[in-house]
Amino acid sequence: MALFSIVCTDKPGALEQRVQHRPDHAAYLKTQGDILRLAGPLLDDAGQMYGSLFVVEVDDKAAAQAFSARDPFVQRGVFGEVTISGFAKTMGSWS
Repeated sequence: MALFSIVCTDKPGALEQRVQHRPDHAAYLKTQGDILRLAGPLLDDAGQMYGSLFVVEVDDKAAAQAFSARDPFVQRGVFGEVTISGFAKTMGSWS
């Protein structure tokens, strides 16, 4: 198993769409507890959501890509860009 970070930025003007689809997005994430290590929105200086950050523990990058592809925010076009990278946890904790 390996850790991957998934950094997603919203398309310009997607805040309304993000809010509309958030219940489905949250419901999906709740089903991923076996692989999801960290998740939350990215906030600009004004505190407005403009993207999301996930850390997943999966077998390989293809599995991280599959996790991302199933996200309702991806499927409904909220994100303009998704970047998936290997991640090494060196400090901190999560449950």
